[in-house]
Amino acid sequence: MARLRVPERVPTGRRDEPVLSAPSLEPAPRTTARDLLFHSWAGRLFLVSAALRLVTAVVRPSGLLPTVVEILGTLAGAGLAIALVYFLWRVFVLAKRQLLWRVRRKLIISYIFMGVVPAMLIIGFFLLSAGVVSMNVSAYLFKDGYDAMVDDVGLIAQAAATEIGRNPSGAQETLRRNQHAVRQRYPEISLAFVPAPGKPQSGVAVGPWEHVQPPDSIPAWAQVEGFKGTVTIPTTSNVNEVELVIRGVAQAREERGNVGNVVVDLVVDDPVLRALYERTSVKGGAAWIGTARQVTAVPVLPSQPGDDSSGLFRSSVTFLDWTPWVDGERRENRRASIAISYSVAELWRRLSAAQAVSVGDLPVWQGFLIVLGLVAILFLIIQGVALLMGLTLARSITSAIHELFTGTERVREGDFTHRITVTSRDQLGDLAESFNQMTGSIEGLLQTAAEKKRLDEELRIARQIQMSLLPRGPLDVPGLSVTALCVPAREVGGDYYDFFHLPDDRLGVLIADVSGKGTSAALYMAELKGLVLALSQTHESPRELLIEVNRIISDNLDSRSFITMTYGVIDPRAGVMTYCRAGHTPLIYRPADPASEAQVLTPSGLVVGLRIPGASEKFSDLLDEQRIDLSVGDVITLYTDGITEAMNPAGDLFGDARLSQIIEEHGHLTCGELRERILREIEAFVGGADQHDDMTMILLKVEHAFAAVAPVLVHG
Repeated sequence: MARLRVPERVPTGRRDEPVLSAPSLEPAPRTTARDLLFHSWAGRLFLVSAALRLVTAVVRPSGLLPTVVEILGTLAGAGLAIALVYFLWRVFVLAKRQLLWRVRRKLIISYIFMGVVPAMLIIGFFLLSAGVVSMNVSAYLFKDGYDAMVDDVGLIAQAAATEIGRNPSGAQETLRRNQHAVRQRYPEISLAFVPAPGKPQSGVAVGPWEHVQPPDSIPAWAQVEGFKGTVTIPTTSNVNEVELVIRGVAQAREERGNVGNVVVDLVVDDPVLRALYERTSVKGGAAWIGTARQVTAVPVLPSQPGDDSSGLFRSSVTFLDWTPWVDGERRENRRASIAISYSVAELWRRLSAAQAVSVGDLPVWQGFLIVLGLVAILFLIIQGVALLMGLTLARSITSAIHELFTGTERVREGDFTHRITVTSRDQLGDLAESFNQMTGSIEGLLQTAAEKKRLDEELRIARQIQMSLLPRGPLDVPGLSVTALCVPAREVGGDYYDFFHLPDDRLGVLIADVSGKGTSAALYMAELKGLVLALSQTHESPRELLIEVNRIISDNLDSRSFITMTYGVIDPRAGVMTYCRAGHTPLIYRPADPASEAQVLTPSGLVVGLRIPGASEKFSDLLDEQRIDLSVGDVITLYTDGITEAMNPAGDLFGDARLSQIIEEHGHLTCGELRERILREIEAFVGGADQHDDMTMILLKVEHAFAAVAPVLVHG
């Protein structure tokens, strides 16, 4: 028993068709504080944590379950922190959205980040670089001047020791003479002579020696090596404070050996710092000393009178090495930190003093400063003008954008008469003109859309009518299984198949393909159906029927159109199928014998409907009628070129050979299963490519021996 199945709604074959829908123009719902508090996880967490916090605050004074209360309090605190972080983030996002909604604000902020901020960073970089350089230069100058003082003290000690070595008895006079020689530079300098052990003379001292008692002994390492550097001396007023002292030690020797050592001390106090300032233009301030493991801040130097220098670029720090003055072996030097202050202008004058070149009465270094000042002023002027121009351009751009926004709002509300005032002849002005032209043509587009909708509806109805022309319902032929499929490439197509009840219990089978696609092909298909339905009742031979169809329809077809078709007649009593092929795709015949291969049958025949001289005679001469003896298990496949010409993305065709191979391998299946197998193979081969032609196929399979019973055909 054969059952013909035709789906009520045949797919168009187009894959990935987008579904167009108008975007929603309703504003997004606003989130209120109540919604945020009661309808979000962060709000619920905040409420629960606050409740736990309140409970723990009430229970804690009672002393009940202290561990549990502490755990709950900690969890509540963590929950509150997480919720507050989330709320702050939401507030930040909302503020950013509100602030950056207007394009003008975006442009201004963008200009600030692209123009102003880099300029400020460049200025800051140069100021910071100048500050770092001036700090290093000031520290270098101060350290260099201080080291020069240390060298002076060492030279004074060495000179006195040399004279005492020549005349040990005149040690005091020698010290006094050396002190007098350097008093103008170092008025507070102190000198002392410490005799070597075993010498009869006693020690002598000249100078103030207010910071400490003159030494009566010298550490062994200083007696041998000599010394010049910085030492610390505890003050007499405060045991927690010390004084920095520049000390020089030199050995006095005569021919018989060591006579003793000369010690020269110079306290680093205000007069010394003033002398350093005159040398370096850098003022010394407070100092700190410490051990290698622990630094102890101990002020040793007061700030200089009148020193009002402060700020990052007017103060710095330098480091001095000092040596512990103890007996025994010499210890490693330690580090003292001294705060210094300076004036950039004074440093510049001191460094530029080496350049004595002048242009007229103007020194070169002052010329450099004037040029730098002019460049800085010019830079600021350019930056200000650029900022003003940026704000002006931002205003002009955003004004035009605001006009466009207002226009789109009016259009969204349905007012297509609104026009934008064109105030400039630039790209924004052209955009406004385009908007005005767009609003003027929207009404025409709406009319076109309405017309297209009407045509789509008519095509939908035409599709339903065309589908109704195809056979519907069951087709019962004892011993024969029949299934068919028609998938138009568009809403309507030119493929056609049909079955006809013929006299003497015969069954007519027709498959046709009208050239082209769309409405014209569908109309020719409807005409062909009526013509074949009428002629099939009077012409028993498929060849005679096709000749008559060609004669009649040639006068009605357009000169650019033609029809390919295959018509066959199945005689159940004789077990024979007689058929003709008028330019159509081949038939595929799979015999029931498993050893036999599927045959591609291509009897000769010309297409129907050609309007050229002598076409009718040529059609009759070329048309060949053939017959197939049917046996149980035979499979006959009729199809249109949409099946074999299905293309994959690479442009390859599915082909007759591939279809024949599938039918040969799976011909043992039922007609329905074989049809689904073929469709799956085509779909796997095509992949994502679009369907470009109608696909129609008829499968006939002899299930049992034919019986002399007329087929029952129901046409929709």
